[in-house]
Amino acid sequence: MSKAKKIVSKKENTNTYEDRVGIVYARVSSKRQETEGSGLESQEGRCISDLKHISVPYEKTFPDSVTGGGDFMQRPAMKNLLEYVDSHPHKKFVVVFDDLKRFARDTEFHFKLRTAFRARDIIPKCLNYNFDDSPEGVFTETIFAAQGQLEREQNKRQVVQKMKARLEAGYWAFAGKKGYTRGDSAYGKLFKPNEEGKILALAMEGFANRTFLRLIDVCRFLVEKGFWKKQSPEKYIDKLKHIFLDPFYCGDIEYPAWDVKRTKGQHEGIISPETYERIQKLLKKGDSARRIRKNISPDFPLRGLLVCDHCGFHLNAAWTNKIHPYYVCHTKDCARYGKSIRRKDIEGKFLELLQKNTLKPEIGVLVDVVFERVWIEEVNILKLSEATKIHKHKELEERALQLSDAIFNAKSPQVKSIYEKQLEDIAIKIESITTISIANTDLAIPYRTALDKAVKLLKSPYTIWFSLDVVEQHRLFYFIFEEKLSYNQESGYRTDKIPCAVRLFEEFVTSNTQDVEMGEIESPCRRFS
Repeated sequence: MSKAKKIVSKKENTNTYEDRVGIVYARVSSKRQETEGSGLESQEGRCISDLKHISVPYEKTFPDSVTGGGDFMQRPAMKNLLEYVDSHPHKKFVVVFDDLKRFARDTEFHFKLRTAFRARDIIPKCLNYNFDDSPEGVFTETIFAAQGQLEREQNKRQVVQKMKARLEAGYWAFAGKKGYTRGDSAYGKLFKPNEEGKILALAMEGFANRTFLRLIDVCRFLVEKGFWKKQSPEKYIDKLKHIFLDPFYCGDIEYPAWDVKRTKGQHEGIISPETYERIQKLLKKGDSARRIRKNISPDFPLRGLLVCDHCGFHLNAAWTNKIHPYYVCHTKDCARYGKSIRRKDIEGKFLELLQKNTLKPEIGVLVDVVFERVWIEEVNILKLSEATKIHKHKELEERALQLSDAIFNAKSPQVKSIYEKQLEDIAIKIESITTISIANTDLAIPYRTALDKAVKLLKSPYTIWFSLDVVEQHRLFYFIFEEKLSYNQESGYRTDKIPCAVRLFEEFVTSNTQDVEMGEIESPCRRFS
């Protein structure tokens, strides 16, 4: 009876694998696992031996270094394996792997992969598990697949809990910050300011005390000092904003993604909390109010906007005997020290300057055409950037799951520590990527509103000037002129050196109409007629 059973069993095995060729699928999270006896080579060797045992000729190995749950089609070797099978429709295959966890660590994709195998008539064979398509076998397989997913997700949760606890204790648990070096301490790795941190501290203090008026000025300083090296200053504005908003640099820890509220960190800040708060207030005010004085008066709307052409310092303003208004230079070393300028003269010449700096009528015809084209280009860039961020965010999340799986499978504390460090780096990268969708946003609204307002201001700044209060007059001034105006008591305003937005606007529009066909220009003309 015993012999009969063996004969039947042998016959079934022969029928099951007859005329098939063997493929090995091996998967690890890192090359380091080869030294622990669970690497690609050891998996391949065991699987090839199993194929030899069942008398199936070995044909090819597909090694993967991507682990974890998620879509099996995201694993390059598995994708190549299926493509290889599809390219050999006249062959029948057996795919061997050494452990059920190598197959998939996600219940949903486990059975999707099983379906993909079944559709291609592939027989899966596992060294430590016997596949069985009976109802009981499918139930057991579901339990094992779900257990693998549970273990992976539990391990991820444990890692997050440990990292969150460290954050709440005041220790930064992720990748290093620009300007800091990770060093050893009695409580583990602790971040300490380095030479770059000293340069960054100067930049942040300079912005807080208004030595640097704009973010671009800070970026230029940091590039000149070698803090950033690879790109032009304009490319670093977003990175600078991210640094300015980060309380880490004033010695605090905060991580909203895990509900870790701002707390005192164990590391040394490069700026004081007071400096950090001043920076936040300046960022909230925006660039439009960056140089508006607090003591401006309707009596002297140009106070704080003019500098003496002879010495470069501000012109002050006051009343003489509460009767005669005047502007004056109070710089003692200046050749024009104490010599007053009648308000009527200096403000009258400024109004004449406003009248001259208006948009030419013929330019208005081209504005819509050029800016519509530029705006479409910007929107396309924005959409491409959003798609890139979404794709990168998805890749990082998948990699985080893979690392969680690798941590669970690691057999030595040293290797596990390496994976945890990699997971920390991935987490900080995920945090830095914003994936707010613009799909349901009408981008034309802010564009059209801003363009209409800008064109109106440029067309008639002189008329609008009289309808504004003194604060709004200062904002209009900085919209028209990039810098404070230099006034010479002998020759008046140095118009040849005035960086005017109107002139720049006209040059931009005319230079960008070279590629605009006449047909595109005629349509706006008809609209304005």
